[in-house]
Amino acid sequence: MSRFLPLTIRFVGGGTMVVTTIADAKNALAGTWKNKEAPAYLDAVRLVDEAIAGTCRPAIAFATFKKAAAQQGLLRPAGPSAALTMFDQLWSRSKMPPS
Repeated sequence: MSRFLPLTIRFVGGGTMVVTTIADAKNALAGTWKNKEAPAYLDAVRLVDEAIAGTCRPAIAFATFKKAAAQQGLLRPAGPSAALTMFDQLWSRSKMPPS
């Protein structure tokens, strides 16, 4: 199981990738971004590398990666989880009048 909630990245060329780990984030950073010179992107590269080396907390590196992707408009909106969808369906059924 992944430590982080999945992020779906849509690269500039149109491809997508689901990122759930620091290793995934490193692979995604190698993809096609709008601006690989942007400060947030460079911070993400540095902190992801440091997390892999064990000198940065993975949660900080992942949050920085997410921020960089969001700033460049690469994050796809996340839909509700399967559990939330199931809960919504059960809730709506409980509100229906008995037949």
